[in-house]
Amino acid sequence: MQILRLIVHYGSIAALAATSLGHADKPTMKAVVIHEYGGPEVLKYEDVPQPEPKQDQLRIHVIAAGVNPVDGMIRSGMFDKEGRRAFPVILGGDISGVVEKVGSNITKFKFGDPVFAYVSLDNSGGYAQYAVVTEREAAPKPKSLTYVEAAAVPIVALTAWQALIDTAKLKAGQTVLIHGGSGGVGSFAIQIAKAHGAKVIATASTANQELLKQLGADVAIDYTKQNFENVAKDVDVVLDSIGKDTLARSYGVVKKGGIIVSLVARPDPAELEKHGIRGEALSVDPNSDELSEIGKLIDEKKINVIVSQTFPLSEARKAQEQVATGHTRGKIVLKVADEPK
Repeated sequence: MQILRLIVHYGSIAALAATSLGHADKPTMKAVVIHEYGGPEVLKYEDVPQPEPKQDQLRIHVIAAGVNPVDGMIRSGMFDKEGRRAFPVILGGDISGVVEKVGSNITKFKFGDPVFAYVSLDNSGGYAQYAVVTEREAAPKPKSLTYVEAAAVPIVALTAWQALIDTAKLKAGQTVLIHGGSGGVGSFAIQIAKAHGAKVIATASTANQELLKQLGADVAIDYTKQNFENVAKDVDVVLDSIGKDTLARSYGVVKKGGIIVSLVARPDPAELEKHGIRGEALSVDPNSDELSEIGKLIDEKKINVIVSQTFPLSEARKAQEQVATGHTRGKIVLKVADEPK
């Protein structure tokens, strides 16, 4: 699953942070860290040592960092029931910025390059002035985007791409049902599906019906007023980011041979067999080639990026509180530094 894979990525950063934060002689940076699990109040804005890139890494001067629901789940300790993770931990998996230092094995990037990246977090988290990534995790920043907009892209766009293109093998002429179409993953999924010639049915609340249409949805469903299964029938693909009852009601709308890709739960094998369909729980991976392809679609005006709110890095707590409401349009982004001139 997407969330579980992201959790795995957090595994070794804690040990790295715990080691590095104890060295006062290193150059420091501002970062948002946690020293214990809990609510948003455990997020602390502190001075910590800058991460040093290894031979296969580049250090990014972070201009902006995206905020994702999984950040709050990590912060709460939801995925570390046995308390194995060491503290402190820097959260954040989406960044945009400028290459500030490169390792000796780096060939694709140089000092000063504008990039955006999915930080795998076995390096250093994105809620900071500097982060290190590998070439596999970074791609050139789309020229048409600001750094704030670019920071809203990597994890959610890669999730949508890997769900629809890699896993579901979506083809032109097929029909896809996208649950939560106004959210981070959903807003990219609608546009990626349309860019590949698919028909899109998408669900959202009343307030976001017009947004679904602006994103390119052929059919917009207000889930507060109608059951999606009364509208969506015989679809080829379902992209589920809701789970529970929504997932349970989705099996019956997929045509035989079709597929459900869930970001939050493992589809029920008995239901899949009953309906003659396939199901996958998605694990999203950093992929610089796919991130570059997404960047090209953005520069070709085939994908628009939606940033609903921005907060300074020091107000990461407020940003996470907003994301936790589950009603964010597009993405929320932390502004870490001023946009380069």
